[in-house]
Amino acid sequence: MIFKRRKNQAADTTDTADDTTDASEGGTDAETTGTGAAPVAAGHEVGPFDIEDAPEHGHYIDLGALKVEPVEGMQLRLEVEEGSQRVIAAALELDGSRLQLQVFAAPKSRGLWDGIAAQIEESIAGQDGKIDRVEGRFGTELIARVPAEGPDGTQGYMVARFLGVDGGRWFLRGVIGGPATLDRAQAERLEDRFARVVVDRGDQPMPPAELLPLTMPAGAVTRRADGEDGEDGQAPVGDTSRLQGRPERGPEITEIG
Repeated sequence: MIFKRRKNQAADTTDTADDTTDASEGGTDAETTGTGAAPVAAGHEVGPFDIEDAPEHGHYIDLGALKVEPVEGMQLRLEVEEGSQRVIAAALELDGSRLQLQVFAAPKSRGLWDGIAAQIEESIAGQDGKIDRVEGRFGTELIARVPAEGPDGTQGYMVARFLGVDGGRWFLRGVIGGPATLDRAQAERLEDRFARVVVDRGDQPMPPAELLPLTMPAGAVTRRADGEDGEDGQAPVGDTSRLQGRPERGPEITEIG
């Protein structure tokens, strides 16, 4: 793992509606000598899964509220809030594209995706962007395009694909960037990773839209890093930091699987 300093950031709280069933939420570098893999319980085969319904076969990297199944060639990056040093998101990089994962507390009585999708649409419209609702593997998805200037000065669009799944008292959001955003064939392997995610909500009362706690995998060892983005040859793929629905990027831990 490689953990590098990035700018401070605040957690994303896109839906702060109260619910009576839930109560109120200098960087370092890290290297690991293992994957932190942990088996999960038996259950169904089509996900994302609640921990109680997780697949019985396969091994998962344990990130606390998220369990991620690694595959060959995958890089796992954990985005860390510099001020608090808490892990706020996980990003999987595979075949030149990127899938960012965040998991939130949700009320028992309703899901969050409809409200969050509406807020994403409003934000994109405020940036003179365009957004399309499409039906995909996980239900309704958003394809967002925001005007952006390319490296050569030409005008184009930054594109991201938003996925949302409402689970049992949790909401899992995925943001795909890179070639897989618009190429469904290239997106298949990332979609498979999303479909195999396991969420461990826990029993702690939390308000709706609060980020569930993520943790570093077992075996991480801290060390200093002086480089900013791109200086270590590991620049992010498909950066969507300007798009509503994901936080601005913080320090990262990188695991190559």
